[in-house]
Amino acid sequence: MRIEIPQLETDRLILRGPQLSDFDAIAAFFASDRSKFVGGPMSAEQAWRTLALEAGHWTLRGYGRWIVAERDTNAPVGNIGLWFPHGWPEPEIGWDLFEGFEGKGYATEAATAARSYAYDVLGWDTAISLVDPKNTASRKLAQRMGARHDGDFTHERFGTVQIWRHLPPGELVNGGMEAYA
Repeated sequence: MRIEIPQLETDRLILRGPQLSDFDAIAAFFASDRSKFVGGPMSAEQAWRTLALEAGHWTLRGYGRWIVAERDTNAPVGNIGLWFPHGWPEPEIGWDLFEGFEGKGYATEAATAARSYAYDVLGWDTAISLVDPKNTASRKLAQRMGARHDGDFTHERFGTVQIWRHLPPGELVNGGMEAYA
């Protein structure tokens, strides 16, 4: 079974389905300490399984996380989108930003586009982001998007993480960039 993964575009980014050509970027991310909050660091073999998992989520759920690439260079900058694996409390907007692409607003831009897709196309009326309490950058991104801390969740592998609840569609202002409203 093959599913057609929609492509989203923002001013600076293209959100597209995962491809085999993304493996080197995924493997580099998961080999680095940057992946410590999402199951890494891990071997290339484990990163391969993670890439397959990301692609398979689209088939099983009908949505998933996109590979985010710079519009101008096509360089993969991260893996961002909609995520709801078994064991998660609710559908999530999740983000992994690759080395060298932080501080440019890419994660916020892509995560906001993903949330718009969830609300406008899939009809979601809420979403969460799960954030490790030590992951300051991820917490700040959730806050920039207007999410509010809404309790904690204990996962069998990741331990206790914070639930950051995104505003429902009717409460979003300024394109969902609440911190800038």
